Amino acid sequence: MIIKTAEYLQSEADWRKCPPPNLPEYAFIGRSNVGKSSLINMLTGRNSLAKTSSKPGKTQTINHFLINKNWYLVDLPGYGYAKTSKTNRAKWGKMISDYLLFRENLQLVFVLADARLEPQQIDIDFINNLGESGIPFAIIFTKTDKNSSGKTMSNVQKMKNVLAETWEELPPMFTSSSVSGLGKDKILDFIEEINKDFDY
Repeated sequence: MIIKTAEYLQSEADWRKCPPPNLPEYAFIGRSNVGKSSLINMLTGRNSLAKTSSKPGKTQTINHFLINKNWYLVDLPGYGYAKTSKTNRAKWGKMISDYLLFRENLQLVFVLADARLEPQQIDIDFINNLGESGIPFAIIFTKTDKNSSGKTMSNVQKMKNVLAETWEELPPMFTSSSVSGLGKDKILDFIEEINKDFDY
């Protein structure tokens, strides 16, 4: 897939105010500061489509982007550490879970994991929650440019080993780098294949 157009549509704290569910939709989520905005900008070829920040917790709403006029890319708030109150974190948690459970045109959730780290419990818990709720997902390992390829593959394998303890079938997994563009074609082609089956 070639991205020809990518435009920001809206930011909402309530899934019911999201755009009409008439196009396939893909959500991106991960721990705070996992490189989500940089990945989105790399995939779309737009340097500042998603706002990047060195401070965790920058994204606080459900952010919709219209890609090629025929699918939605959604930037969700990160989970985990963010300098905000427990009340705000609880609000974010409910906002995210309601969106994931009730958004009818959501095709897939891309869960981002830092390739530099061994499997993190917070990621495993989030992945297991998706599975228990029957929400399709794939995993994207980010920041591979900050790793040796051996270290990346080792951490990917460790994630597979952890998931294999409770999952009969492993989800699709991708490695990526917002610096080199690694993973861009594979991820976009994967989305394109799913789009073919969407009933408009």
